[in-house]
Amino acid sequence: MSLLIKNGTLVTMNCTGEVIKADILVQQDRIVEIAPHIDRTAQQTLDATDMLVIPGLIQSHVHLCQALFRGCADDMELLDWLKLRIWPLEGSHDADSLYYSALLGCAECLRSGTTAIIDMGTVHHTESIFHAVQRAGIRYLGGKCLMDTGNQIPATLMDNSDNAINESMDLYQSWNGQSEGRITYALCPRFVLSCSESLLKQIQQLSAHYQIHIHSHASENREEVKAVQQISGMRNIAYLDKLGMCSDKLILAHCIHLDEKEKEILCRSKTNIIHCPTANLKLASGIARIPELLAGGASIALGSDGPPCNNNLDLFQEMRLASLIQKPEHGPTSMPAESVFELATRGGARAMGLEKEIGSLERGKKADIVLVKLGGWHTQPLDAARVYTQLVYQARSADVCCTIVDGKVLMLNGHLTTIDERELVTGVKDSFSRLARRSGIN
Repeated sequence: MSLLIKNGTLVTMNCTGEVIKADILVQQDRIVEIAPHIDRTAQQTLDATDMLVIPGLIQSHVHLCQALFRGCADDMELLDWLKLRIWPLEGSHDADSLYYSALLGCAECLRSGTTAIIDMGTVHHTESIFHAVQRAGIRYLGGKCLMDTGNQIPATLMDNSDNAINESMDLYQSWNGQSEGRITYALCPRFVLSCSESLLKQIQQLSAHYQIHIHSHASENREEVKAVQQISGMRNIAYLDKLGMCSDKLILAHCIHLDEKEKEILCRSKTNIIHCPTANLKLASGIARIPELLAGGASIALGSDGPPCNNNLDLFQEMRLASLIQKPEHGPTSMPAESVFELATRGGARAMGLEKEIGSLERGKKADIVLVKLGGWHTQPLDAARVYTQLVYQARSADVCCTIVDGKVLMLNGHLTTIDERELVTGVKDSFSRLARRSGIN
């Protein structure tokens, strides 16, 4: 399959940050040529006149299993949010409801310009997520959620460490590298409060042996940090570092409540910090000190977190907010648009361990590409702003007109090519009815 994108303005995110008027030629899953004018014939041609052509956005922390819970857990803080709403709902999933939840999340991501995600599954029926991801065609890093201890966890969500590890490694053997390499398995301990030290040690050993990423949460909430100190005698990051987990293979969502030692650990180890500004505000968790961490050399990417603590999976909103919330304390130049866009592209690629494959538009890289149309009143006048200003402060997810993963057009002009939208709507409605009934949550 060959694809030619003509007449666009390319925001390359290459090492020199080039923004150029050029065409892109894709063969199979790779970008093979970028030039001012490419006259070769392709099987499919897209006209990108008056559009920005950007690397696919990377959602570096999501919960596809929670897409069905959108609007079911508003105005709560983290631990109550989990215990009273999210855990009962997750524990009520069956294989079909989990499939449609994951497919709904993928559909929303593809329509808003996201080409790759880092996901945390739930405890049971995880294979349904992989089937949904495979059907959607999105790039994916994630796995079964690992939990073997904790307070007020429903029996339907509780696991034991042996089963958690055995199921996870079975899924790794079955799914890692599937869908032409778009699916990569990650070990997903939920957080310290739901994982015994024995389970965390086994996870670290497996990660080191097989070179598998670990995706977890840490230091999101003050009460969480206190509880971790009570059971371990240490703060979150220091405890994870003691277990040998802090490295570029570790992906940690949030990292808001850190002391100076923890900041130093994260920066030194190149642990991937995933900043989720909307979710952190909605759950009243706080504001991560991203400018300080960036100045210290930390590796940072952006995520929306789950739909019940954000209510959408829109990385354009996340980019805008990530920039704005730092300015009152750190100054107007603390998070410039270009730096924020880097977090949503190259930063996400680093977190996935795929910086040589995705995150920028360069010859030889994977063809994960998004076309953003600048025809709305909110982007006029077109010549007034730099492209990063347009993308971070002005553009909206509705401005995305094409999403391409591995050289395949998965969304064009609002229509998904791999997902039957009528079937999805019916499946979502039926699945939520079952979940609400089983969980007792309306």
